[in-house]
Amino acid sequence: MIAIITVVAAFPLGCFLRSRLAASVAYGLAYLWAFTFQTLYLLLDSLNGGADPAFTTGEFPFEYGAVTLGVLVVGFGLLNLGHWLRARRRATPTAHPA
Repeated sequence: MIAIITVVAAFPLGCFLRSRLAASVAYGLAYLWAFTFQTLYLLLDSLNGGADPAFTTGEFPFEYGAVTLGVLVVGFGLLNLGHWLRARRRATPTAHPA
């Protein structure tokens, strides 16, 4: 779910919002909402004793933390790429008819 939020929201927020701070805060809030929802969903599945739980009891999920941190970093990279593209497009001179 956080990967979907990252792909759908990060680049467009960087392109459409003029302020990089506003875009970062908006992406951060969307990411945190999805991260909380996804973690709760996976935790409840693990506690319910499903056939293939996401987390094993008594073991800290370092891999889950590393992957979610990687998704967050990629998201901020996409956000900055969108912001850079917006600035570059605005700075490019347009040809005017004579």
